[in-house]
Amino acid sequence: MHHTVAVVGAGTMGAGIAQVAALAGHPVLLLDAAPGAADRAIAGIRDQVKKLVARGKIDADPDALDLTAADSLDALAPARIVIEAIVEDLAAKRVLFNDLERVVAPDCILASNTSSLSPTAIAAGAAHPERVLGLHFFNPVPRMRLVEVISGADTAADVADQAADLVFGWGKTVVRAAPTPGFIVNRVARPFYAEAWRLLQERAASPETIDAVLTGAGGFPMGPFALMDLIGHDVNEAVTRSVWTAFAHDPRFEPSRAQRDLVEAGRLGRKTGQGIYHHGAEASPTVAVAAPPRPAPPRVTDHSATDLRALTTRAGAPVLDGYHDTGVMELPSGALLVRSTGVTATELAARHRAPVIVVDRTLDDATATAAAIAIAASDGCPAEAADEATGLLQSADIAVHVIDDTPGLIVTRTVAMLVNLAADALHQGVADAADIDTAMRLGAGHPLGPLTWGDRWGADTVHTILTNLHDGYGDPRYRPSPLLRRRALSGGRLA
Repeated sequence: MHHTVAVVGAGTMGAGIAQVAALAGHPVLLLDAAPGAADRAIAGIRDQVKKLVARGKIDADPDALDLTAADSLDALAPARIVIEAIVEDLAAKRVLFNDLERVVAPDCILASNTSSLSPTAIAAGAAHPERVLGLHFFNPVPRMRLVEVISGADTAADVADQAADLVFGWGKTVVRAAPTPGFIVNRVARPFYAEAWRLLQERAASPETIDAVLTGAGGFPMGPFALMDLIGHDVNEAVTRSVWTAFAHDPRFEPSRAQRDLVEAGRLGRKTGQGIYHHGAEASPTVAVAAPPRPAPPRVTDHSATDLRALTTRAGAPVLDGYHDTGVMELPSGALLVRSTGVTATELAARHRAPVIVVDRTLDDATATAAAIAIAASDGCPAEAADEATGLLQSADIAVHVIDDTPGLIVTRTVAMLVNLAADALHQGVADAADIDTAMRLGAGHPLGPLTWGDRWGADTVHTILTNLHDGYGDPRYRPSPLLRRRALSGGRLA
């Protein structure tokens, strides 16, 4: 016999949690302060389940689901676990849990679906803080597999285990996180958005190009601007601001002024019809304009540029072995092709005393298909040299986007920052390495866990990228994590 689950809050998240619990066979009590909201949510759940059954996704009887709209807190007395999904407000959650304690049984678990508030703070003032914890589901709940289980300072170990076992039985993947700001996903994911805003504010590339390169070369399922339009800029900016405030305005989490402007203008994304992009029936598709086709160079000379060899091999151009140990490739024009390490092409050109084209990184040079990659030429670089680099990469079946000469280009800096924050979370005991990588793959949809990605590039390479960005910008947001620095010096792995 499945025990009763109560959900407080019948919005999108609460209804999603109720649907998952009911499909797992639990009697579900759904309560919302707005009159009729719980009944409407239950009707919506049954309609959604009917659609899933019709499409052959699940085998269930929508009308047999044990869903009841509760009319008061007192009606939740039979519940063995209550999951709140109300407004993200600490005071409101505290009041709710204090009121619930007077209604439910002493062993009833009280869980918050908070995305950023500490269960320790939520449980403050509770008579039994040992039964309070965080269960952070992701939207849409029925489809997203991840749940972050967050124990507060007083949460009993067996309570956390019971809650984890419960949602695991609902088909969810469970990760454990410490009660720190943003937990795993909302903490580690911030650079995916922040670096995109910085690139846009520096006019390095258009939103369309940034999205195309991060999906094409980076392998992310959706670019940051398209994703923020989907999430809602008000929601995304509020999470960023909450984490930034909780970390005492650490520049690594600083919100974007440009995004704040969108929020203040009411341009919140898809839900208002306009955000970064226009949405709706009349909207034009967002297309990044790649460089026009250029002929491939007849040859390239490889001066120990091993990390570019896979791309040039795919391109099919003859590769001559060079005699300089400089880690660059030389084009017939004499210009140098260099993989990004967080230094601008112009600075590299001054060092090498030759024109330089910097090439961004990809998820996998050898297998990337339909990829879009960013390159940048040094100031004063002849157009002929940029065309040679463009043609070379195009012959590897890669769309080329020539952007402004910005340090770290697009994928390189974004992934390096994701790795850095993941290493910092690992160093500070937010979660173990496996849970951090799992959370970012399942909760944020990233193609690789950031620690695994860091091992693929090498901790020394990521550390070099961040150090160069830190030096180039003079901005502490790019300071390397102490753990990343240790792994870079020792040659150790992150994951």
